[in-house]
Amino acid sequence: MGQAFRTLIPRLVKRIFANDLFGLAAQLAYFFLLSLFPLLLFLVTLLPYLPITQEDILGVIRDFAPGDSMKLIETNINELSQKNGKLLSFGIIATIWSASNGINAIVKALNSAYEVEESRPFLIARGMAILFTFAMLFVFVVALLLPVFGKLIGVYLFAKLGLSDEFMSIWNTLRWLVSSIILFIVFTGLYWIAPNKKLKCITVIPGAIFATVGWAISSLAFSFYVTNFGNYSATYGSIGAIIVLMIWFYLTGVIIIIGGEINAIYSKYKRDDC
Repeated sequence: MGQAFRTLIPRLVKRIFANDLFGLAAQLAYFFLLSLFPLLLFLVTLLPYLPITQEDILGVIRDFAPGDSMKLIETNINELSQKNGKLLSFGIIATIWSASNGINAIVKALNSAYEVEESRPFLIARGMAILFTFAMLFVFVVALLLPVFGKLIGVYLFAKLGLSDEFMSIWNTLRWLVSSIILFIVFTGLYWIAPNKKLKCITVIPGAIFATVGWAISSLAFSFYVTNFGNYSATYGSIGAIIVLMIWFYLTGVIIIIGGEINAIYSKYKRDDC
């Protein structure tokens, strides 16, 4: 294991260029953009059936999304919410199919990291992408529900103990911790199931940790840069928000693929199963 860590950086750099990581990340950014709004459309349609609000959804996204792109997302969610109730029909199939393109692109990128070809039948591979899309929706909803109900329960309990003010500071810390844990679970499942290769689940932990921490840091750093220094609207005009969103998705793609490459390297040195 020590040898694996000593050779990690050289191997990782070599694989990054050999597997055209930055080109794959650009592809992921494109499919993420195509998948985002169908995914939001489906989620907004479910709001009447869930004990969460549109603002809860925006609150979770707002924690990480850059400012300019957040305005674009808010505008589209507001427009989508006005069409609420018109999707739960046969059209849902097309929406989920479109939303699963992002997962399908990740599968291809992770297969490239493990240097394997996609040998699964098309319907099985696409079905897995759709199921993972539903799983991510479920996890996202849980991520929304936990803070909502957790805060209500926490306020009630702390009020009984006379510690209401202290709870808010504790809750702000716990909220980030809960979000990070959920994000880690999502990345772990993605890295374990998505590649067309039988993996020991312990071998995907390093990449999942890297992706969780790396994505949070890169998102917050990019958001800070856009808010304080970047002025994409001056260069790109009315499409500045879309450019910011694409760059954010590109950074996300880079982080996800690097996590997959780390797992591919680590899996060669780890033989213990979960």
